[in-house]
Amino acid sequence: MVALAVRLRALGARVRVCAPPDEEFAALLAGAGVEMVASGAPVRPLVTTVVPGSAAGLAQRAADLMAAQFETVAAAAEGCDVLVATGPLPVSAGARSVAEKLGIRYAYVSHSPVSLPSPHQPPPARRGRPLPPEVADNRELWEIDARNADEMFGGLLNAHRAAVGLPPVDGIRDYAFTGTPFLATDPVLDPWPPTGLGVVQTGTWFRPDERPLPRGLAAFLDAGDPPVFVGFGSMPMTTAPDIARAAVGAARAMGRRILLSRGWAELEPADGRDDCFTVGEADHGALFARVAAVVHHGSSGSTATAARAGVPQVVVPQGADHPYWAERVTALGIGAALDDPAPSAETLTAALAAALAPETRARAAALSRTIRTDGTTEAAGLLLGRSE
Repeated sequence: MVALAVRLRALGARVRVCAPPDEEFAALLAGAGVEMVASGAPVRPLVTTVVPGSAAGLAQRAADLMAAQFETVAAAAEGCDVLVATGPLPVSAGARSVAEKLGIRYAYVSHSPVSLPSPHQPPPARRGRPLPPEVADNRELWEIDARNADEMFGGLLNAHRAAVGLPPVDGIRDYAFTGTPFLATDPVLDPWPPTGLGVVQTGTWFRPDERPLPRGLAAFLDAGDPPVFVGFGSMPMTTAPDIARAAVGAARAMGRRILLSRGWAELEPADGRDDCFTVGEADHGALFARVAAVVHHGSSGSTATAARAGVPQVVVPQGADHPYWAERVTALGIGAALDDPAPSAETLTAALAAALAPETRARAAALSRTIRTDGTTEAAGLLLGRSE
């Protein structure tokens, strides 16, 4: 979203981004020179305390997220021409209602295909609403998902709408997504098959980053062969010490140095040997081009950035859309994937060996030349009415 904001601004638009007040997000937007409006509660404390799959506290979180749309976001969107939303359904449905109330354009964007209705895939299960295992037809499952969404969030949305003079809506999910959602993924990395939904696939939104790599990191990279990067982004990783130990062991078994990204899991090496370096925030686009392989959780951003850099990947899915990206990495032959979210050093070593094989490295390098880099230009053009 910051990448889109930067591109819109370069094309002459005034841009305002509503984001949670986490320090990381504030620093990111400040560094990009984009105006930020703090909205809702910080995300990091929530991510690091919620039990995976648990619906505990979901109703209150949904209520808080939606209230922020009708309060903070509505105030921030006054005088704007377009409101672009992403994120959980309480956010996007609330945001579209705000746009409707203000009489401005609205666009929804997904950064992963798994949340968009398609007969070619089942919907992801909602917290506390498991999909019936006896139903195999994807269309029927998406219909069930739509009913679940209405039962979970429809009453809440319509209460807010009534309070601002808007009529109720049926089908909250499809209302939030619209009939023409943006899909900010690469068409080679993530081919979207034709469906009844008018998906507009723009390409991945890569953020331009001109920051030099931190001095200590640059020195470590210059001091030897390309290391193996290991990072899990915003995943809390309750097994962080174990997976850090396993990843370091796997890299050493392959004769490679290790670059550990702390992330929200606070990864740290188990010993003080000089073949391991720990890094915080850095430009992954520049960094991935200088490593031998990337071990990550399988987010859309990490997968696309590694693919663009032409470096092989090892995906260790932790949930959400991670299994999908793991499947794409293996299908394209640009890396390996594991089923265990907390693999052993032996399992990781085998996966890393497959990723570092010459044929895998060659496929990763070849694929990188096909990755679109104009995703934000395409999306910005559509939003500003300048696309051909």
